[in-house]
Amino acid sequence: MLLLDRQLAEPWAKGLGWAGLVGGGLAFVPFLGQPGEMESASPKGPLHGVRVADLSTVVMGPLAARILADLGADVIKIEPPGGEMTRQIGQSHNEGMTPLAINVNRNKRSVVLDLKSPDGRQAALDLIATCDVFVTNMRLKALDRLGLGYESVSAVRPDIVYGAGTGFGSDGPYRDKPAYDDVIQAVSGLASVFNLTDDQPRFIPSIVADKVASLHVVYAILAALFRRSTTGEGDFVEIPMAESLATFNLVEHLSGLTFDPPLGAFSYERVRSTQRRPRRSADGWICILPYSNANWRDFFTLAGCPEIADDERFATISSRLTHVDALYSHLDEIMIKRTTAEWIADCDRLSIPAVPVVDLEYIDQDPHFEAVGLLESHVHPSEGPYRVIRDPVTFRSGNPGLYRHAPSAGQHTEEVLRQIGYSPEQIEALGSDSSSAE
Repeated sequence: MLLLDRQLAEPWAKGLGWAGLVGGGLAFVPFLGQPGEMESASPKGPLHGVRVADLSTVVMGPLAARILADLGADVIKIEPPGGEMTRQIGQSHNEGMTPLAINVNRNKRSVVLDLKSPDGRQAALDLIATCDVFVTNMRLKALDRLGLGYESVSAVRPDIVYGAGTGFGSDGPYRDKPAYDDVIQAVSGLASVFNLTDDQPRFIPSIVADKVASLHVVYAILAALFRRSTTGEGDFVEIPMAESLATFNLVEHLSGLTFDPPLGAFSYERVRSTQRRPRRSADGWICILPYSNANWRDFFTLAGCPEIADDERFATISSRLTHVDALYSHLDEIMIKRTTAEWIADCDRLSIPAVPVVDLEYIDQDPHFEAVGLLESHVHPSEGPYRVIRDPVTFRSGNPGLYRHAPSAGQHTEEVLRQIGYSPEQIEALGSDSSSAE
């Protein structure tokens, strides 16, 4: 069946059959099913019935909006002519359908509007007027210039939840600075924490600032929606990346500086230890983390050196933190004596936390992640067989899952504009505006 589906998908992988802006107008070519559409696009998640306008770019905003879509919201992505920036990042079979674009745009619909034209801007406002939520991570001044700031949007939808992801909070002197993940890792103090164990600041090889901030966007919007359900009032919610990551970093690292005057040093002792790292086993790498007093005693007994557990430096959690480097220094010579599987089997029996170090590239081959279906296999109508990262949250009442493949840019322009009352002539005129803007 997979081969047959791939064969059906091949014509669209060659660039045929997508709805786009062609020759100054909208060209809608009939297909064997719309690219990006599933046989059934009827989400039943907890946000079923909520409509979201997504005017965001790169990762912070698009990922937040995708999570809302995964939860069942009808998310409509508003893109410029040619598509949003994620469509240019990475490899693709077809223009604009990159891995990042596919990952952050699943379960959404896409419309293309030229917001620099009066008609395109008005169409955006008309669409937003039908929505419960507006998500954006454009700079606030740029939104005001486009006529899509909070005052303009709330004028057409007074109870809108306006979720504005920014680089820096608007009350601070950095409010107008452009911001991307590396910038935020640097200014939030995250890059500097490597100074605790290394000789220079470093970036984590992950766009952690974007992803952490996107989660703040989601919970802030959900809280505002709940408030609206009790008061009938919308809200403007600002979610700055810098503050989001700074607060994330300080949870454990503020440590002794929590008190004034301080009661101890900055940062959490255990995580700043240079000895805190995975260990080599006889056949690979492993992480074992005895935590309780009983865990450590059982571990050293298992390792054949119970006398270490009797050392008063390691008797309590407080004393272990004070002498964490000395404690961890015993691990290298201990761990290398047995295989990863042997360690894990005995640690599981003794309820000592222990796991192998999993290569992220092959994480779907780990027995746990394979069992929970972390990566699901699907066939995209235009891109062919591909893998979808499953949402980790489950509801006993049911999970929407993947109900709409990631769309091409502007795939649903005609559909959405018809739904909000636009005539074929108005839609064609908007298509001409967008085409000339490319």
